[in-house]
Amino acid sequence: MAQEFASDRYDKMPYRRCGDSGLKLPLISLGFWQALGEQGQEDECRRCAYFAFDHGITHFDLANNYGPPPGNSERVLGQILKDMPRDELIISTKAGFWMWNGPYGDGGSRKYLIASLDQSLKRLGLDYVDIFYHHRPDDQTPLEETLAALDQIVRQGKALYAGVSNYPGHRYNRAVEIAKQHDWAPITIHQPYYNMRSPGIETDLLPYTKAHGTGVIAFCPLAGGDLTDRYLNGVPPDSRQGKRGEAGQRWWQEQKDRGVWDRLGQLNDIAKERGQTLAQMALAWVVRLPTVTSALIGASNVEQIKQNVGTLDNLNFTEDELTRIAALCRNWP
Repeated sequence: MAQEFASDRYDKMPYRRCGDSGLKLPLISLGFWQALGEQGQEDECRRCAYFAFDHGITHFDLANNYGPPPGNSERVLGQILKDMPRDELIISTKAGFWMWNGPYGDGGSRKYLIASLDQSLKRLGLDYVDIFYHHRPDDQTPLEETLAALDQIVRQGKALYAGVSNYPGHRYNRAVEIAKQHDWAPITIHQPYYNMRSPGIETDLLPYTKAHGTGVIAFCPLAGGDLTDRYLNGVPPDSRQGKRGEAGQRWWQEQKDRGVWDRLGQLNDIAKERGQTLAQMALAWVVRLPTVTSALIGASNVEQIKQNVGTLDNLNFTEDELTRIAALCRNWP
C-alpha cells in the first residue's frame, strides 16, 4: 500500500529561491548524517523522512561518507525513497572527504568525483541527484579539473545542479569565475558552516554569493547541538556526549570551566523571551538573512524535527535582540 502524505504539506513551509536559479528550497532542510545514517536506525530514519515531508521539508541532504559506516545513509534513504514521490523531493549528495582506500577515494579529482557519484546513485537507487557538491577544497587538484568534473556530471544528467561546500570566499569566487570562463555548469549553491557562534561567512563568503547569485544552505546551524538547551544542566544519558560516558562528563566540565554554559544560559533567556527554545532561536537567526536559502538540520528522532519546524512560528528579530545575541556570541569562550 502506497504511503500517503499530508495534503497540506506545502502550506506548512516557506520556500526560498536558491540564488538566481529557479530552484526553491524549504527554509529548513533535513540532513542524514550520523544518527539517521547509523545502522540499526532504519525505522526511525523512515519516520523522520515521512514526518519531515508531511511538514514541507522537501530537501534531504547526504554525502558519500555519511553513516556510519560510510555510505549507509544513502543506502537507508534509498530504500525509503522507493515509497516517496521522487519528483517532489530535492536529493543532494557530496564527495570530497575520504571514502575508500587508495589514491582515488578522496579529494577533488575527476576520477574520484565521478566514481563516487556513480556509487552514490547505486546506493540511493536513483538515476540522478538534484544537487551534487564538491564537499571540500582540495589544494592538490587544479580547481579547473574539479569544476570540469562537476560540469560533466551535470551535462550527463547525473545531477541537475552543481554545488560546493566548505569553500572560503576567495576560493568560491575563483571557482565561479573559472566556470563562467569555460561556460561550465554554474555553482548554484554553496553549503558553508554557519551559526551564531561562527558568523564568519557574513564577511568572507556572503558578499560573493550575493554578487554571483548563488544560493546558500547553512550546515551545523546549531553548532553540532551545542546551541541548544540540551546540556545546560548536565549531560543527558541518551545524548551524544552522554553515550561517551566519563569522556562526555569531562567534556561538559571543561565547557563549564570555560564559561560556555553561562553564555548559553543567557542566550536561552533571550529565546524564552521570544517564546522559543534556544535551538529554535538559533535556526531563526541563521535564516534571518535573505541571502541564506535554507538551514540544514540534523536529527535523531521525530520530536527534534518537530521542535525545529516550530522555529517557523517566530522568524523575526528586534534590533535589541540581535545586538544582545551578537554581544554574547562575540569572543566565544
